[in-house]
Amino acid sequence: MKKYSVFSLIKNAFNGHKNWDIAWRDPEPKKEYDAVIIGGGGHGLATAYYLAKNYGIKNVAILEKGWIGGGNIGRNTTILRSNYLHDANNLFYDHGMQMWKDLSQELNYNVMYSPRGILNLAHSDSQMNTYSRRGNSMRLNGIDASLIGREEVKKMIPFADFTENARFPIFGGLLQPIGGTARHDAVAWGYARAADDMGVDIIQHCEVNGFDIDNGKVSGVQTSRGNIKTKKVGLCVAGSTSILAEKLNMTLPIEAHVLQACVSEPVKPMLDGVVTFGAGHFYCSQSDKGEMVMGGDLDGYNSYAQRGNLPTIQHVLTEGVALFPNLSRLKVLRTWGGIMDMSMDGSPIIDRTHIDGVYLNCGWCYGGFKATPVSGLTFAHTIATNEPHKLSLPFKLDRFHTGHLLDEKGLGTKTWIS
Repeated sequence: MKKYSVFSLIKNAFNGHKNWDIAWRDPEPKKEYDAVIIGGGGHGLATAYYLAKNYGIKNVAILEKGWIGGGNIGRNTTILRSNYLHDANNLFYDHGMQMWKDLSQELNYNVMYSPRGILNLAHSDSQMNTYSRRGNSMRLNGIDASLIGREEVKKMIPFADFTENARFPIFGGLLQPIGGTARHDAVAWGYARAADDMGVDIIQHCEVNGFDIDNGKVSGVQTSRGNIKTKKVGLCVAGSTSILAEKLNMTLPIEAHVLQACVSEPVKPMLDGVVTFGAGHFYCSQSDKGEMVMGGDLDGYNSYAQRGNLPTIQHVLTEGVALFPNLSRLKVLRTWGGIMDMSMDGSPIIDRTHIDGVYLNCGWCYGGFKATPVSGLTFAHTIATNEPHKLSLPFKLDRFHTGHLLDEKGLGTKTWIS
């Protein structure tokens, strides 16, 4: 792989940018691999990269039924944060935040990491108390957080509704200064390019139709492009996890739901960070192109579709206008949806299964994108050593049996609002 640099940019500018190397190969699948990662999204690509980099396991195949970056990694709202309440989530996601800082240099690919801060707005005294607890938990775990008042919020987002008759008055908010955004598809491309450079085979348009299990051990996978032998299989397929689990005769504590988002037409810079609405489920940032990126809550029914229903988008936009009245003057440019694995306690699952050689990475709910680097790091450790990483130890599958849940919102087993 030739390194990208200002010098390579200048050199290729003189030949009309016609001599750039391909970012990654398009190989035919081999008959056998040391490990197979199912899912060519952010987590699958990151897992393969860290398997090759940290453990020297380079005879790895990534099997993607569509194209690289065509799933949730290309469909999210790009938000990065680690502002959680439980220690396990705090430490896990903050390790990921530290990894984001140097990711562009490590991958030699600009993932456009932008730590502009994330502000969770509070609209009542009780909500300010709740954010105070969360902020204290963050700071006890070494994560910077500030509880700010109404006037400080007004300086940051003066165009929010601060009128006396506002339906949801703003009392203040919880600010995580290192929160922010990254370019989602660039993350996929960067990991794909780096993994390919280490010898990993990225095989697109290759759907897994079944597994070869002998005496409780995996020995291969059956795909639309032929059978592949392997002794280790990692599942990183986001909302399609339950489909593959069914082929393994497994029933998992997850549900599949579609999560929608939308962007407005481009406008001049107005929002330099990420803002979440405390009186509903709405979050907003502004992309490098100037579009207002807006997201909300799930469609409440189970679905494997990558698009949802209009009432959910209408609800998102209604909440957006309640917070930022000037959004009503913008046109919606496009909407989309991604399939979420919603776990029963709102926290992910990273673990081996009862089948020797089959490993599980799922249940990310709303939070998969921001965990991409640390998810790949910890899942690669689990696959390579057959033991959980210390950061992902609380996310084992058996917590639903033992009762050691990480119920981040305190809502119980209501997956679609957790």
